[in-house]
Amino acid sequence: MNELAVIAIGGNSLIKDKQHQTVEDQYDCIYETARHIVKLVESGLEVIITHGNGPQVGFILLRSEIAKNQLHEVPLPSAGADTQGAIGYQIQQAMGNIMKKKGVPKGITTVITQVLVDKNDDAFLNPSKPIGPFLSREESETKKHLYNWEIIEDSGRGYRRVVASPLPREIIEQEAINALIKSGFIVVAVGGGGIPVIRDEKGILTGVPAVIDKDRASALLAKNLKADYLVISTSVEQVYLNFGAPGQQPISHMTLSEARKYCKEGHFKKGSMLPKIESAIEFLAGGGKRVIITTPELIPLAFAGKAGTTIVGGSRGVV
Repeated sequence: MNELAVIAIGGNSLIKDKQHQTVEDQYDCIYETARHIVKLVESGLEVIITHGNGPQVGFILLRSEIAKNQLHEVPLPSAGADTQGAIGYQIQQAMGNIMKKKGVPKGITTVITQVLVDKNDDAFLNPSKPIGPFLSREESETKKHLYNWEIIEDSGRGYRRVVASPLPREIIEQEAINALIKSGFIVVAVGGGGIPVIRDEKGILTGVPAVIDKDRASALLAKNLKADYLVISTSVEQVYLNFGAPGQQPISHMTLSEARKYCKEGHFKKGSMLPKIESAIEFLAGGGKRVIITTPELIPLAFAGKAGTTIVGGSRGVV
């Protein structure tokens, strides 16, 4: 099989701004990102696409809150599943249309993915994962009062609702994803970090109200499938040390040991770059070749070493 890349698209990158939040606007963003991913497919790379869903889940839950006097409310795990299907559909259509125009004979499909979490994870006691749109201080206070939401200030960009974010432990549909990749399909999987589920003593799965970080789940999937590359698409061109502070420093290349060092020194924020760097560390420590962090349009250039941030951990299996 050709080399394999897991490409994680941020949920926020699918929403350009407050004036472009419709389903049609989202498709336009996905189509633009898909154009760059197809270039990698054309080069012979096998691809798994994962994606965030924070804003999209937030929209579903807000609609549910508004309509709860008329219709049943939508549980958070179901909202996650809804976004996996809806965003997966748009990625399939965009990728399929572009490949059709280019004459790339490749199939693509979406796997609705459950991800096992520990029911005793401390995250359930300390909600921290942002979902939904950014809010002003006034909007956040109103929604906190109306809906009893947990709300935090998110990396200087505004206020957002937060829910529990337990660590991913197992990708339930991993064997199906692997079989599809080996059969030559592009696969959209682990949408929104996967639908969080717990398993009882009889092996029965049940969804829980939480959101798994999509970069951590993507890293786990990439590590387990022995992917060669993990690509984390985000809103900044490169990783920065002291981001947002005087003297911030862009990093075009770092090693696994340097990534660990920078994390210990506190260069990355919990709600922003830290989970991406920690996911990169997990993947490389598990034998991955290379992690790329950049904006969607720079992914092909980043693969050529001409853009973004590249993190390497040495030869496969060496940490």
